[in-house]
Amino acid sequence: MLIIGGSDAGISAALRIRELDPQAEVMVVAKDAYPNFSICGLPFYLSGEVTDWRKLAHRTAKEITEQGIRLLLEHTALAIDPEARQVKVQSAAGDVRRIGYDKLLIATGAESIKPPIEGLDAPGVFFLRWMADSFAIQRFMDQNKPRCAIIIGGGYIGMEMADALTRRQIAVTLVEFAPEVLTTLAPELGALIRAELESAGVRVITEKAVQRISRNENELRVHTDSGETEAADMVLVAAGARPAADLAQTAGIGTGAGDAILVDRTMATPAADIWAAGDCAQTWHRLLEHHVYLPLGTTAHKQGRVAGENMAGGKCEFQGSLGTQAVQVFDRVAARTGLNDRESAEAGFDPLTVPLVTPDHKAYYPGAEQLHIRITGDRSSGRLLGAQMVGHHTSEVSKRIDILVAALYHKMQVRELCDLDLSLYPAAFLPLGPGAGRSHGLVRKPLKAKLIRTDQR
Repeated sequence: MLIIGGSDAGISAALRIRELDPQAEVMVVAKDAYPNFSICGLPFYLSGEVTDWRKLAHRTAKEITEQGIRLLLEHTALAIDPEARQVKVQSAAGDVRRIGYDKLLIATGAESIKPPIEGLDAPGVFFLRWMADSFAIQRFMDQNKPRCAIIIGGGYIGMEMADALTRRQIAVTLVEFAPEVLTTLAPELGALIRAELESAGVRVITEKAVQRISRNENELRVHTDSGETEAADMVLVAAGARPAADLAQTAGIGTGAGDAILVDRTMATPAADIWAAGDCAQTWHRLLEHHVYLPLGTTAHKQGRVAGENMAGGKCEFQGSLGTQAVQVFDRVAARTGLNDRESAEAGFDPLTVPLVTPDHKAYYPGAEQLHIRITGDRSSGRLLGAQMVGHHTSEVSKRIDILVAALYHKMQVRELCDLDLSLYPAAFLPLGPGAGRSHGLVRKPLKAKLIRTDQR
């Protein structure tokens, strides 16, 4: 069995195949030398919070091969011949060969979107998607000691990198085309994240489109559609991701939602004995009950396991995504799941959203902070459709959003949330102090011992 792609979906599939069939021959072809690394952890490496990039590996190459999985690293898949059941690959040295397969998984991931901005190839302009991208950024920062940076894009990567670069004592300006940052949230919640950015010293510019980037000696200048220019020592473009679906097209496999590879819920493509999973493939949405494009690491892991089980002869279906996401920006945490008002209306529901501001734990216990919550339901059926929230403590936000994820998964009504037998504890996991950032500790101290607990991604 052959798997193209060594990230979340590819390795999850390989491991599942070996779990079900220890005698199966499994090869993973990876474009780079970093299989099973946490791409989501790159901002933490660049911030300096993760001091050794090797710690980003979920498993080392040695640990993967010890599971009976062959790794062919630094090889790029060029084309698939479904009739001959072969994949044409090229090594980093330029050598080309063909590898046969009986069953094939395409797990090529996604690519950074390159918006129509002139000057994206200028020295000092970066994208962040793979390990090599992070090494290039780290090398530039070590060698050039940038004092100021511009981030183009106010999504999740833009938020985390604004946080990361600020921690490196780099002055950050963030430029976003939309009226507010984090457009997957309601504007009023996005405004809270914007306020958090600005309180940490990040300059936020919204409703401005970047047209070009120019370079004058060692200085980069970002030109917006309003005629204004912003100067910087480095620029990070974080405009989103698109599925890497070109390889599938060489096998005659079409695309579906978001131009991602066409698959069914078993992750099978229309081509015989070829599956696709992860950020390159379309995703079944559990609530909408149709395919969408949602490139998320958690989804890739699950899709990879489904594909691997079916490649090993199983009959498994991907149960669907709800688009659950969370991000920490300095001392604020934002999360969402399900549908917002606009998405609900577009799907044919009659949405009603109720906002709530409440303490994140019992107000009498020290350290309580405001938690902003928005619950969306369907007026006609009473069914829960989605939720968004912004708070200060990772554990408090993640606990609540995950409860709502489970409720959405099981198609509960809003009123049924009141009947859940949830745990209650008056205190909370709070930051240890200024600058504690993403790592949180238990503020309540036992009488005879000091307990520190960390919550990290």
